[in-house]
Amino acid sequence: MPDTPRELRLGVCGPVGTGKSSLIMLLCAHLADELRIGVVTNDIYTDEDARMIRAAGVLDPARVVAVETGACPHTAIRDDITANLLAVEDLVADHGPLDLVLVESGGDNLTATFSPALVDVQVFVIDVAGGGDVARKGGPGIERADLLVVNKTDLAPHVGVDVDLMRTDALRARGDRPVVALSRHDPDSVAQLLGWVRAQVARQRTGDLVPADPGPMAPHAHAGGSRHGHGDHAHAH
Repeated sequence: MPDTPRELRLGVCGPVGTGKSSLIMLLCAHLADELRIGVVTNDIYTDEDARMIRAAGVLDPARVVAVETGACPHTAIRDDITANLLAVEDLVADHGPLDLVLVESGGDNLTATFSPALVDVQVFVIDVAGGGDVARKGGPGIERADLLVVNKTDLAPHVGVDVDLMRTDALRARGDRPVVALSRHDPDSVAQLLGWVRAQVARQRTGDLVPADPGPMAPHAHAGGSRHGHGDHAHAH
């Protein structure tokens, strides 16, 4: 395997319960034989996610480390990334060279994004069980992350969600940015996810990947006009 300029650092964020840890375990299970992978998880007061990934047996347990943020997980992946950056660097120093480091945020709300100083690309995860309207609610992760995953599509019949409509809403919110409607039981959707990750690793190896910052808030419009009567008003916070 050729040397790389640096391992690809891929962030995985999204609300609580959307399946971020399961997605990471899926990636490790399918890619660990071809890529050297490390994982950093984030939780406020526990290493529960790291222990779950280790127990799954999809990766050398020594290459799964935990950051206990002690505060809002969003802060530790965007505002003060010191603890996570040190964890990534220590992981690479102890077990490198690596091809891919997956950094999982603690469960947060729809505003969670990574600093581009921490990760090179980021995946935002929502799930059908959270409601069919989630994609329409927008926010920087849904609209601007490098990849949006609409997870657990196999649950749609049980929660009354139209997956095709949810995917259409996601594509409308994201423009030309990719969306994967994922079920770990659906080989085609898993292949789409794996193909996207492999492509990002390849871009990192060739030096073609430039991290893009989704920002803390995408420009948006308040419908129904402003209090000054000038109609919709687009702005950024």
